[in-house]
Amino acid sequence: MSPDAAIDVSNLGKSYGSVTAIRGVSFTVRPGEIFGLLGPNGAGKSTTLRILITVLPPSSGTATVLGHNVTTEADTVRRLIGYVPQERAIDRFLTGREHLELLGNLYHLPRRELRSRIDELLQLVDLGAQADRVAKTYSGGMKRKLDIACGLLPNPRIVFLDEPTLGLDVHSRLRIWEHIRQLRERGITIVMTTNYLDEADRLCDRLAILDGGVVRAIGSPMELKAGVGGDSVSLTIGDRDADVLHRLRDGVMALPFVRDARPTSTGLDIRAESPEKSLPAVLDVAHRLNCRVEGIEYHRPRLDDVFVAHTGHAIKGEYPDDGEA
Repeated sequence: MSPDAAIDVSNLGKSYGSVTAIRGVSFTVRPGEIFGLLGPNGAGKSTTLRILITVLPPSSGTATVLGHNVTTEADTVRRLIGYVPQERAIDRFLTGREHLELLGNLYHLPRRELRSRIDELLQLVDLGAQADRVAKTYSGGMKRKLDIACGLLPNPRIVFLDEPTLGLDVHSRLRIWEHIRQLRERGITIVMTTNYLDEADRLCDRLAILDGGVVRAIGSPMELKAGVGGDSVSLTIGDRDADVLHRLRDGVMALPFVRDARPTSTGLDIRAESPEKSLPAVLDVAHRLNCRVEGIEYHRPRLDDVFVAHTGHAIKGEYPDDGEA
């Protein structure tokens, strides 16, 4: 156990009968950082989060939040944290301010302190001007801001966010990211789940990649991308016959600066060193094998490359639906 950790998770497991949701999950979260749990639906992100917020008991392992065990000291943990679920039960006929007042009464906050706290939070999430409008007139992004304000009402030291931008349009997502960064600047530790690669890459200081209930990798986005090694060259091939792709892969893999090559639905993804040497050589191989190259894409390692490298498959649901304002 790390004495300086805001959260310490050790060999955490959760099973439902014969079904294992997570197993052997271990990580630490440092004070004041944004820590992400990245993975597709069913990876074990929400199970891990629910154990940390004390609503789900683990089957094995231990977890502490600010030094308090989430199982034996659950009441203490709950007083120190805030939680923003994927979907909060918002009453569409209450105003934003009334939602916070109702929640504050449930927390038994003194009325004078509550009024001051509500005003502060409404300004923090840019809802001051809309505070007295009923929630049914709010956009998806405004409702999410209200969710975050509700999670911050008890003045927590750690805030847990479950898929904070799920289903929001691009503009609303960027605004929510800005508010999350503001929380970090205030010294609040953030733990968030996400299946959006760009969100994890641009927002998280460090992250754990979960897949199949297991932590596959942990580190900062930069560290994880550097660990993949090499640059990516993606070829779109006109003739995508399986035998043609197989011969192309064998020819490319024979090049000394190629690390890996994988067939795709459109051609071949190649991991290579020294792109100024690899690209001409790869094209020469394709030409000798009479493969018609219709497109070439080159890029440095990205978080999706990291995910594939550690799990063997692409993440599903990685791009948001831009349909909701």
